[in-house]
Amino acid sequence: MEYLGIASLLVIIANLIVSYKGFSNNLFFDNYKFNVDKVLISKDYKRLISSGFLHADWMHLIFNMASLYFFSALLENKIGPTLFFLIYFISLIGGNLFALYIHRNHGDYSAIGASGAVSGIIFASIALYPGLGVGFIILPFSIPSWIYGILFVVYSIYGIKTKRDNIGHEAHLGGAIIGLIVALIIQPIAFFNNYITILLITIPTLVFMYLIITKPY
Repeated sequence: MEYLGIASLLVIIANLIVSYKGFSNNLFFDNYKFNVDKVLISKDYKRLISSGFLHADWMHLIFNMASLYFFSALLENKIGPTLFFLIYFISLIGGNLFALYIHRNHGDYSAIGASGAVSGIIFASIALYPGLGVGFIILPFSIPSWIYGILFVVYSIYGIKTKRDNIGHEAHLGGAIIGLIVALIIQPIAFFNNYITILLITIPTLVFMYLIITKPY
């Protein structure tokens, strides 16, 4: 059995403290959430990180922290706390930068949540553990991680294109692909052990990112 590491524990505690503060203080919430104009015009770059520790409500917070909990112990025990922090924060920033690019002309666009960073941790785990099963709280079974990864990418691309919900698919997708890439840089041998899964996830993601940059319509 894998136990929660110090880095994972600190990240969860930080999310709990900052989110709780945001629940009760609207000024605090507004000062630290992700907002396009505040980042691009006011140069308030701290929001690229601080927004990842704010959540809309307890349900949003618990879902993200539960997802992080299920994957973080296994990953941190394999790569250590320093590299775990590295994947978490690069995924968080990378996801927000991708969202910033897509919404660069939508000045009032705002977002919050650790989902980009958590997606990075999940996909780093998928890259390093090809046999990993992904379970769901409400279902009595798990699915192979590679199937989960492909479905996640397809759903995120669909969500970005259709804009039919209020979910930050851009940050999720950006964080996920960054987390996977950083994990492979840390453990290159994982690519050779799991290259089919990794290519099935990364190729459509990178093609979509290229298209959205070159042909945003």
